[in-house]
Amino acid sequence: MFDLGLKNKVVVITGGSDGLGYASAELLSSQGAKVVICGRRGDYLKEKAQIISKKTNNEVLDVQADVCKTEDCKKLIEQTMTTFKKVDILVNNAGASAAGMFEDVTDKIWEDDINLKLMATVRMCRLVIPYMKSNQSGVIINATIGGGKAPNAGSLPTTVTRAAGINLTKSLANEYAKHNIRVNAICIGLLKSAQWDRRAGPSGVGDLYKEMSKKVPMGKVGDEIDYANLVAFLSSEKSAYITGTAINLDGGLCPVV
Repeated sequence: MFDLGLKNKVVVITGGSDGLGYASAELLSSQGAKVVICGRRGDYLKEKAQIISKKTNNEVLDVQADVCKTEDCKKLIEQTMTTFKKVDILVNNAGASAAGMFEDVTDKIWEDDINLKLMATVRMCRLVIPYMKSNQSGVIINATIGGGKAPNAGSLPTTVTRAAGINLTKSLANEYAKHNIRVNAICIGLLKSAQWDRRAGPSGVGDLYKEMSKKVPMGKVGDEIDYANLVAFLSSEKSAYITGTAINLDGGLCPVV
């Protein structure tokens, strides 16, 4: 295995019990990082943390938390600090698709999406940055989508909140570079994940991925490990001169670089 120098780094991953977050947690744990995952389903979260820990022979902390709630975000970081005494890396991964035509999107849908995708990231960054400043070192990775750069029709409110996430990424990167805190975004395209499994219906996810792949220049839907590999790289010193970027992970789908 290629050593990324992550041994004993403390990584907090929101939405870490499934899909892209889970794949990232497992990979970073296998690299020797002390991983903290959060999610809303306590028993399920604990079970997934135990699976990772058994596979990697490394400590994984699970904290039941809803990042839409300020107090839960505080609890997540407080328990991380109590257990590991530091936070080296934050992966703001929690999110869910919400896409509709403008006239169909209610105030409630807008408010919920902003709270989950933008304000949760703001809260988490606000909580970890003081510790990172104290250590004069840190990495923040924000999950966004290519639609935040080039929105399609019927993609609201997600593309607006993701665009805000890209702006936040660049703003924080510029503000905290002097403290050696790197902040980058991953603009996800069509990647295999649990949400597609749930949407596939009786026809099966294989047919769904086959249809989705027709939209992608590379002709395929990406894998969860593709995301995890990029998270691991951006978390490591191998990417020490990369900050303020929004990297497309989409097989060439997004028309904007």
